[in-house]
Amino acid sequence: MTRPRRLVICGTDTDVGKTVVSAWFVQGLDASYWKPVQSGLEGGGDAARVQQLLNLPRERLIPEAYRLSKPVSPHWAAELDGVTIEASHLSLPRCDRALVVETAGGLLVPLGRDWLQIDQLQRWGLPVLLVGRSGLGTLNHTLLSIEALRARAIPLLGLVLNGPPHPDNPRSLEQLGGVPVLAQLPILEPLSAASLAAQWTSQNLADTLQQRHID
Repeated sequence: MTRPRRLVICGTDTDVGKTVVSAWFVQGLDASYWKPVQSGLEGGGDAARVQQLLNLPRERLIPEAYRLSKPVSPHWAAELDGVTIEASHLSLPRCDRALVVETAGGLLVPLGRDWLQIDQLQRWGLPVLLVGRSGLGTLNHTLLSIEALRARAIPLLGLVLNGPPHPDNPRSLEQLGGVPVLAQLPILEPLSAASLAAQWTSQNLADTLQQRHID
């Protein structure tokens, strides 16, 4: 199997740690990072967080297609800023290395009043890595997300669970969802490029991803 080259990281819900997982995969795959739609610019947005966490060279940060000022759903943030998110402006960028694309929120987040994020995922046709929280509530959110992806025949690479390890949720998700849990990212103290790299190695993610056909 070839090594993954391009993938989309999407969350099952708000605040599931999608940006940290994106940074984890950017580092592990030696990839470039792209957040097509950024809602809320405090602290420079998610691209700035990824850059600061990894000390990533700026040339590996692909500029956002839309930088929206308010930290609300992209469709409303665009309206508040007086712009329209256009599919024609969300074409995948040219990239000479692996590419990690981080979405704005979950699968059914609206990019417009008649256009959901999952519609854009279908246009890209890239495999999705789904990030969910490890604890209570993840079964419902994650299984619903899996169903939504399957209904549109969008390839699902696998799951990453973020947070304190849970004694049953990984097994239940694999059994009920039919999707592998590729990794579990615990709370890291400190959260740093070094601690992320240690988790990548200890969980043998490089070999796991080589066994999954992505792009």
